[in-house]
Amino acid sequence: MKVILTEKITKLGNIGDTVEVKTGFARNYLLPNGKAMRFTRENVALFEAKKAELTARQEAAKKNAEANVDAVKNAKLHMIRQAGDTGQLYGSVSTRDIARMLKEVAGVSVESAQVMLGAPIKSVGAFDTKIALHADVIVPVKIYVAQTQDEIDALVAGKTLTFGTKKVEEVEEEAPAAEVATEETAPEAVSEETTADAE
Repeated sequence: MKVILTEKITKLGNIGDTVEVKTGFARNYLLPNGKAMRFTRENVALFEAKKAELTARQEAAKKNAEANVDAVKNAKLHMIRQAGDTGQLYGSVSTRDIARMLKEVAGVSVESAQVMLGAPIKSVGAFDTKIALHADVIVPVKIYVAQTQDEIDALVAGKTLTFGTKKVEEVEEEAPAAEVATEETAPEAVSEETTADAE
């Protein structure tokens, strides 16, 4: 499906770009969230009429994101979770958990799609990730996950935790970063085949 982007989207395009995307991605993510409009002659004219307003809104969103950078950088993202003898968590820490904690400790609201975690965290340790406050404002953060506050304090201090024969220390490698709101990562509940019938 061809759409006109009404805001900048990482790895997809800038405001005003006309791009071809999967039908499900457009219907389930871009169109309902106001991030794009269908490419039609009427919408091209509508976009041109609204371009200044949309650009101003984009600039305001970027300034707002920049104002929150320090709060996000300084947020203590410490999560206490139950784990087994080897340091494996019972369950995992997801992007939703991180977004919720960021709201609690820093007062900054983000969607789980803005947390560039890649895969969920499934073990005790310190993990590097990024928060995309805006397509142009991406802030690196560190998440500490342990069973007790003492273990978190040890990880923050750079110490090694030992579980049986396994050692857990600060994780230097960054978790594979998921892209923010890209075709591949946005939820696509409706397939192209099922949506083609509705067109």
